[in-house]
Amino acid sequence: MGLERPRISVIVPVYKVEAYVEKCLASLAAQTYPNMEVIVVDDASPDGSGPLCDAWAARDRRFQVLHLSENQGLSAARNEGVRRASGAYTAFVDSDDYAEPGLLETLYRALTENQADVSVCGDDGLGLKIVPGQTFSAAETARCLARRSPFLWTAWGKLFPTELARQIPFDRQALCCEDLLFFYQILKRVQRIAYVPDPLYHYVYREGSLINNGVTEKRCVVLSVLDQICGDAAASFPEAEACFRQAALDTAARLAMQVVENGADGESRDYLKRFQADTRRHFSWKALTLCPDGKSAAAQLALRTGVPVFMALGAVYRLRKLLRYKGMG
Repeated sequence: MGLERPRISVIVPVYKVEAYVEKCLASLAAQTYPNMEVIVVDDASPDGSGPLCDAWAARDRRFQVLHLSENQGLSAARNEGVRRASGAYTAFVDSDDYAEPGLLETLYRALTENQADVSVCGDDGLGLKIVPGQTFSAAETARCLARRSPFLWTAWGKLFPTELARQIPFDRQALCCEDLLFFYQILKRVQRIAYVPDPLYHYVYREGSLINNGVTEKRCVVLSVLDQICGDAAASFPEAEACFRQAALDTAARLAMQVVENGADGESRDYLKRFQADTRRHFSWKALTLCPDGKSAAAQLALRTGVPVFMALGAVYRLRKLLRYKGMG
C-alpha cells in the first residue's frame, strides 16, 4: 500500500455565477486525485449561487463553503480561501469555468516527477499556441509570461505550494490582472516550473466578464500592474524586462485601438493621452523589435508619436476594414 499523497486545496471564489457554478463544482467532484478539499468562498453573491454551493457541501464532505458577510472582491475571496486551506498544495478554479477529471492528478504528477516548485497545464478556452511539455527556469517562465505563451496571466490551471501562496496574497487594490501580479511574485521565489500542454482547464467565455467588456477604468488597471512589474523586472529578471515592456506597449496600443473603434466609458481623448504616456514611458527600440504583430507595432509607434497620428492610423484601418467588408479591398 503506497503512501498517502498530500492534500490539495482547491479555492473557488463565487459571485453571481448561478448559471455556471454547478458545472464547475461537478467537475471538481469528479477529480481523480484522491486527497483534496474544495473551499468555496461565497463572496456575498446576491443570486442563488450560495445555496447551490451549500448543497454540494451537504452531499460531499470534501466540499466546504465559506459565506462572506459582504462583497469584498475576487482577491479577498481567494485570500480567505488560502487562509482556510489545509492542503500542502493549492489550486485556484474560477467558478464559471470547469476542469477535466485529471487536472489535479496531472498537475501533481508534473510537479513531483520534474522536482518542480510549481506546475502549469494548458487550457482550451483562449486559443493559445500549445508547446511541448517541459520544465522552465523562473527566468524563462518570466519571459514566456510576458509573451503570454505558454503561460497565461491567470492563477488558474496551476498548482502552488500552499505556504508560498500564503506569503503572496492577491492584491485587493488591483481590480484586474491580480493574477498576473500574483504569478510574477511567485516566480521571484521559485526555481523550476513544470509545464504540461494538456488542455485540462476550460475557460468559459461569457457575456459580462471583464475580458469581454469595452475600455473602462477597471480594464486600464492592467497598465498599472505592468508598470509595477516593469519597474521590478530590471533587478529580478533583467532578461525579461524588454519582454514585459513590450507587453505594456502592446496592451496600451490595443486598448487605444479599442477606444478608437468602440469608444470608452469616459472621454476617449483622455484615455488616448493616458495610453500615449504609458507608451512613451515603456518604449525602447529593443522592446519594439519583440512585437510579433505588425499592426500592433505600427500602433505603438503612432501612439508614441502623438494622439493625432494615432487617430489618423485608426482612420486608415477603419477604411481598409470597410473596403474589405464591401469587397473592394
